[in-house]
Amino acid sequence: MASSSIKEEIEKANQESVTRMMESDPLWVDIGFAKKVIPGMKDYKLIHAGPPIEWERMSGPMRGAIIGAILYEKWAETPKEAEELAKSGKVSFEPNHHYNAVGPMSGVISPTMPAIVLKDKKYGNQTYSLLNEGIGKVLRYGGYDKEVIDRLNWIRDVLGPVLEATIKEVKKEKEGVALKPIMSQALHMGDECHNRHVAATSLFLREIIPYMMQTRLDKKDLIDAYNFMNKNNFTFLGFAMAAAKAMTLAAHNIKYSTIVTVMSRNGTDIGIWVSGLGNEWFTAPAPVPKGVWFPGFSEKDANPDLGDSAIMETAGIGGFAMAAAPAIVAWVGGSVSFAVENTKKMQEICYTKHKYFTIPYLEFEGTPTGVDIRKVVKTGITPTINTGIAHKEAGIGQVGAGIVKFPMKMFKDALKAFAEKYGL
Repeated sequence: MASSSIKEEIEKANQESVTRMMESDPLWVDIGFAKKVIPGMKDYKLIHAGPPIEWERMSGPMRGAIIGAILYEKWAETPKEAEELAKSGKVSFEPNHHYNAVGPMSGVISPTMPAIVLKDKKYGNQTYSLLNEGIGKVLRYGGYDKEVIDRLNWIRDVLGPVLEATIKEVKKEKEGVALKPIMSQALHMGDECHNRHVAATSLFLREIIPYMMQTRLDKKDLIDAYNFMNKNNFTFLGFAMAAAKAMTLAAHNIKYSTIVTVMSRNGTDIGIWVSGLGNEWFTAPAPVPKGVWFPGFSEKDANPDLGDSAIMETAGIGGFAMAAAPAIVAWVGGSVSFAVENTKKMQEICYTKHKYFTIPYLEFEGTPTGVDIRKVVKTGITPTINTGIAHKEAGIGQVGAGIVKFPMKMFKDALKAFAEKYGL
């Protein structure tokens, strides 16, 4: 049993963690090749979603994304050659979170992919993510055919440079594009900022289009870039994930804190970090989501869950804010009453309610924020998030969207490690 003094230290630490999480102020400030803007990134290194994993244990969609990234980088000419290279040990694989980066689904980031750069105006941290490809057969879901690679090339050659020129125009007037106000407003417009970014994407485009028009780039490139972003309701996802990473990073490495600062999956394992336990991974087998399926697919096609995008729930939005986004159930399944119920249930395992992210339907109550491993173990309730669903075989892509619950094992293991570290 913890002494009163230790309990006081934990409460003080947790209050500091969640306060820092809520007060973090991420700005979009740059975009460039990953190897140029992410410290430690280099050729023949691929970083990915979830806990550490070696090629032999990777799931189908993760392997597909690795193959696609190798083809995109032209390290190999055929999928077979790419697979052989991946097996050879000549390409290193590490988690995005080890680089303060995040990526949806497979989350694979390669050296010449355009990486979004955010800076936390309040605490100074930098975080990184990728531009969104859209839905369906895309790299993050394990697709790697010509259509996928051609789209990635266009993102590198057209969309990336357009946004690079845009953010340079922005910075002539201000420090960057503030993302927290966009996310806060989007929650009042029907988004939950994980699997629904309809409002956030619109708000983001409204913010940057005047600066895009000030660039001296080719008119066709500007129109094509705008149309691509405007037609993709997930355009804002990469920016939102990097923002959430900045928020949770601000809450990380606080001595005595029992607040979860990373929740992530790689299609084989699911893992968490706890603020007071540093960068130690606590893992369990990744569960298969329950969901709504694209035509021709069913649960038997689904891979276990993957992606860094649960950083949204870690920061207090996404599935934890489903009550703000009743329309999300048309995408991930369930009912409007379930969306409201999930938000209320997640409050039971969180330390506080968010100061800036609020839900109109719940009388502008703050979203559940700061998953506390003590509360998870005590209540028996684990985080429930919404997610995309990848086909279990490489090369096929997205087959649906749904809901997934995190296993209890990780939280029990983390609480045990916390007790051992702090002598409880």
